[in-house]
Amino acid sequence: MTQNLLLLPGDGIGPEVMAEVERLIAWFNAKAHTKFETTHDLVGGASYDKHGLPITEAAMKKALEADAVLFGAVGGPKYASVPYDKRPEAGLLRLRKDLGLFANLRPALCFDALKESSTLKPEIVAGLDIMIVRELTGGVYFGEPRGITNLPNGERRAVDTQVYATHEIHRIARVAFELARLRRNKVASAEKHNVMTSGLLWKEEVTKLHAAEYKDVELTHILADNCAMQLVRNPKQFDVIVTDNLFGDILSDEAAQLTGSIGMLPSASLGARDANGKQRALYEPIHGSAPDIAGQGKANPIANILSFAMCLRYSFAMKKEAGLVERAVSAVLDQGLRTPDIMQPGMRQIGTSEMGSAIRAALDKLAA
Repeated sequence: MTQNLLLLPGDGIGPEVMAEVERLIAWFNAKAHTKFETTHDLVGGASYDKHGLPITEAAMKKALEADAVLFGAVGGPKYASVPYDKRPEAGLLRLRKDLGLFANLRPALCFDALKESSTLKPEIVAGLDIMIVRELTGGVYFGEPRGITNLPNGERRAVDTQVYATHEIHRIARVAFELARLRRNKVASAEKHNVMTSGLLWKEEVTKLHAAEYKDVELTHILADNCAMQLVRNPKQFDVIVTDNLFGDILSDEAAQLTGSIGMLPSASLGARDANGKQRALYEPIHGSAPDIAGQGKANPIANILSFAMCLRYSFAMKKEAGLVERAVSAVLDQGLRTPDIMQPGMRQIGTSEMGSAIRAALDKLAA
């Protein structure tokens, strides 16, 4: 069966790392006999430059019709002064909202070859494998009311609203519990119930769902600020962490840096399955657009390549193929090949396209 992928490279290094994913897709079509068809469109600053919008209705239509969306990166200092509702990031927020992508999966995996690259001691991060499940379409990023108003005394006031309902909490918690059952069967739920009523509701509803449906999974509750501290003190105590949109944004970036480079880590954003079993999904590297190195061939494509591996696993149930990509990445790192962001003494520095070529060569060997 033909699978339709929409590629949205975006801005900065997005097109460079997406080009390596395209070559990987071509490898699978040629060598693994998959049937992926790809279409392209603009998002973020690239779309704003051409259309005056961070994403067009035509691009949204393609996203809604695709079997999965592969995303690069958006933004950059060039767009600092564009209207707020037309900023590059608004394109990504609309994709998440309109596709109903409520569950963001952010793995933090430390490859053994890179344990010396972390700012933490190697023994703290060696073997690290945790999954952060972030609620993605609710909370303070989407709550109403929001905005800036002028006060009678001449001051200005900004309001953002943190809001969650029971069904939003239950559906993201279910994702975390189900993932935990496939891993080490542990979930830590992070919120701030001590000072936030939304956090209190979150804790109560996660507890209720656990008691009703997931008693076999070990559940702990942790305050989000303590979770941040524990991630740098003893990250391997965690298996799956489930949290809201705001805390998830912060904690997942912190966890990513434990592994040595945010250029290494992928993510998946998933929606609910419809009556036919179809699940909308968007896959993206967690790094930004890195405009300071854009166009220089220095970008690390591994995060985007591993995002494609997540796409194989979660959208198409191709677990064998996903594992093949992950093993190829590990093999290349074991060979001592490094892009600048993960360069170590005694290793050989290579560029974006060279890294992509090395991973495809490793795939050839593994698939032989």
